[in-house]
Amino acid sequence: MTEEIGVGMVGHAFMGAVHSHAWRSVHRFFDVPLTPRLAVLGGRDPVRTKDAATKYGWAAVETDWRALVARDDVGLVDICTPGDTHAEIALAALAAGKHVLCEKPLANTVAEAEAMAAAAEEAAGRGVRSMVAFNYRRVPAIALARKLVEEGRIGEVRHVRAVYLQDWLSDPSSPMTWRMRKEKAGSGALGDLGAHIVDAAQFVTGDLITGVSATTETFVRSRPDGDGFADVTVDDAAVFLARFSSGALGTFEATRYALGRKNSMRLEVNGTRGSLAFDFESMNELSVFSADDGSAAGFRRILVTEADHPYVGAWWPPGHLLGYEHTFTHEAADFLTAIGGGVDPAPSFTDGLRVQRVLAAVEESAGQQSTWTMIGDPR
Repeated sequence: MTEEIGVGMVGHAFMGAVHSHAWRSVHRFFDVPLTPRLAVLGGRDPVRTKDAATKYGWAAVETDWRALVARDDVGLVDICTPGDTHAEIALAALAAGKHVLCEKPLANTVAEAEAMAAAAEEAAGRGVRSMVAFNYRRVPAIALARKLVEEGRIGEVRHVRAVYLQDWLSDPSSPMTWRMRKEKAGSGALGDLGAHIVDAAQFVTGDLITGVSATTETFVRSRPDGDGFADVTVDDAAVFLARFSSGALGTFEATRYALGRKNSMRLEVNGTRGSLAFDFESMNELSVFSADDGSAAGFRRILVTEADHPYVGAWWPPGHLLGYEHTFTHEAADFLTAIGGGVDPAPSFTDGLRVQRVLAAVEESAGQQSTWTMIGDPR
């Protein structure tokens, strides 16, 4: 029987539900060195938190995250709260010697992310581990794409095309939420969706974004909020060009206004010898093109469900598909394995900081609007 580690999770909404599922199931499918015990769930409202704890299988509740962090039965703190609280909770947990898993984006500002990365590096010297929850890295097809790029199968990367399209805000009468308040969320589609495709692009290519040219837009500037309306203070959509340190070029788009697109996170990478293409709405598939195939060249559909594909061997027979929730189980497995093995997991808080710097550069570029060359009267 493996050693147990008590998990304390702060937040119990959408991310709290899927993280709870991961902690409950990970040791039942993966050979992890630590068995997670769902020790305590944190939330502000005692009734809602208790209901969530009962539903998701948590043993106790706390309405003050500081009390949760201080508990002796908590060895790992999982942060599933809005971005404005990430830094404070993570810094306190690391200082208390607790391992930390933090939802993305790492923080609301570069300064916060820098403080978190520095604290994580110091804590690592004491054997305390930390990781950012970029779950799309754990999609087997994305992990396979990374492997193929590492092996040189597509040659030198020339282009990266990444989009994340949703439509849940396209109705202007949809009510205000914390995700549309800058003081809570940091940014809108940029941080919520753009952070994922920035990390995925850097992960798959093994390359870093060094510069951006961007524009953002807020299409609906006020939303129903109680008896009145409240100003939307974040972007609804973000589009930007990017340069990578290798010389590759990238285009990125994140929006919550693409009607008909529910969760279309797409990534295409073009190299000197081939290409890769992925769409999360077909998450078990990876399209691969190889110029080495000569006259028979064409995109091939790989069904990423074989036992030797990343993560898949722990699950079902070939052709039995995985879903969104499995990516979080993979995340939990990797984190527990790193903690048990005494190694730093990835993506680290430093990786989260790198993404945060890209997001900040996009906002700065969009604010300057200096890259536009106006046409004048197009008639």
